[in-house]
Amino acid sequence: MRKGWKQTAAAALAAVMAASLLGGCGQKSGTESEKVEKYTADGELVKPEKITVMTNGTVFTKRNGRDALEKRWEELTGIDLEFIQPDHSAYYDVVGQTFASGEKNWPDVILLSSTYYNGYAEEGALWDMTDTFENSDLKKSGRITGEDVIDGMRINGKLYGLPVNRGGGCITYVKKKWLDNCGLDVPTTYDEYLNMLKAFTEGDPDGNGVNGDTYALSAAGFMGEEAPYTNYLPEFYQDAYPSFTKDENGRWYDGFMEQNFKDALLRLRDAYVKGYIDKETLTNGTSDVRNKFYEDRSGVFTYWAGTWAENLRSNLAKNGLDDELIPLPPIKELGNYTERTPAVWCITNSCKYPEAVYKYFIESMMDGGDMQTLWTYGVEGVHWSTKAETVCGNTYEEGQFHGLESLDKPGTQYTKGLMDPTLSIVKWDSDPGIDSVAPAAKTSQEIFNENCKQALMVPSTTEMATYNGDLTTLKRSIVADVVVQGMSIDEAYQRFEKEHGVKWSNMIVDSLNHLAATEQ
Repeated sequence: MRKGWKQTAAAALAAVMAASLLGGCGQKSGTESEKVEKYTADGELVKPEKITVMTNGTVFTKRNGRDALEKRWEELTGIDLEFIQPDHSAYYDVVGQTFASGEKNWPDVILLSSTYYNGYAEEGALWDMTDTFENSDLKKSGRITGEDVIDGMRINGKLYGLPVNRGGGCITYVKKKWLDNCGLDVPTTYDEYLNMLKAFTEGDPDGNGVNGDTYALSAAGFMGEEAPYTNYLPEFYQDAYPSFTKDENGRWYDGFMEQNFKDALLRLRDAYVKGYIDKETLTNGTSDVRNKFYEDRSGVFTYWAGTWAENLRSNLAKNGLDDELIPLPPIKELGNYTERTPAVWCITNSCKYPEAVYKYFIESMMDGGDMQTLWTYGVEGVHWSTKAETVCGNTYEEGQFHGLESLDKPGTQYTKGLMDPTLSIVKWDSDPGIDSVAPAAKTSQEIFNENCKQALMVPSTTEMATYNGDLTTLKRSIVADVVVQGMSIDEAYQRFEKEHGVKWSNMIVDSLNHLAATEQ
């Protein structure tokens, strides 16, 4: 096991773990140290009496009927389930505190994003489920359709967590009415894309009789704060990437230092200067961008595929606007949209019955039956129904699957739970709610799934944890200097070097390549 947890935690988890080492890092798991019998006399896995689960708000919260979900899960398994569910915004602070407090306080199962998954796995906090997965009923079933998604979460060939959905990502939506008003076809190349932006900015795409009172697109910043960084403006970045990735020989490098990224900055600046991009992009939040789209001030919006396609459509309709959106296949120069790495369910090394917890909690989420229905749509009579009724103004016939009114957001209907049916990584022929997925959501997700590549999961190193936060902040500032302030590329990169960006970048690259060499 690599050393340096204290430094890694201090940077990655802020001050939460700065004063503490992992309580049980490097020690034997509860299963080994207590010699727990994992199998019955008949050779079956011992079913644990209780499973503790730490999760964020992507699982139904208490206000959204979590107690009903917990009760139904217990009915299906005969196991007591205990949720530890901190406030969504404070989740990783609490995760850090929990791990720092010692093994006796760790949950059996925990949901982790790729960044935290990588760090905790490399420091020995997570159970290696590789062999269990490879020999599992799920693996043998032939139902897995997202083997690439699972493989993308391997660390040095091993699995310390399992995704139950694809990661999803952003796709570019264009208002069809705006294209029609400007006499344009769907763009397939960057030149055609730019021509569309020009027409949407200088012409009369909204049909109000006034030229030039719109802009083509808006975004929540020019570069994201976390991977995949470029997902809101993919047509400009194309093959450029502002963070750490691998070359064709498997060597790590920082894409921010490459010429193709500098070229991307010039494309962004050119579009910004010409007014194609909203002048408030640097300070926009995602809600600002959505509202401008709903108000018909912009006609192009790169946002999440799937459920959000229907959200965008319905909000345009509520505002009395044409609601037909075209989800663009990636333009030629882009090639593929980027799919974020998914969150994974992990079993901690304090769990006494890891194989059983894998079987009854994690693997069962993808059983293609009652349990997958529970995690995807929730509880019948609480989150969904097939009764003849009217919900939020929508009328359903007897036997027609539909979401019920949200307990947390009255006036809206539930569409999914933890798992998204359009992001499933297993074949699910008996999905009871698939016909309830809005056509717009289904279409956009299908186009994305057919034209995406998964973001590379970057390993955790002490140097990465120590410097990458400040480095990313500096990079975003450099991008703003070039695009908004008009600073030359040479001047911007001189500033990048002066303010330690080159030094930090090289240290991280060296640490990643050193780690890769030691793990071979």
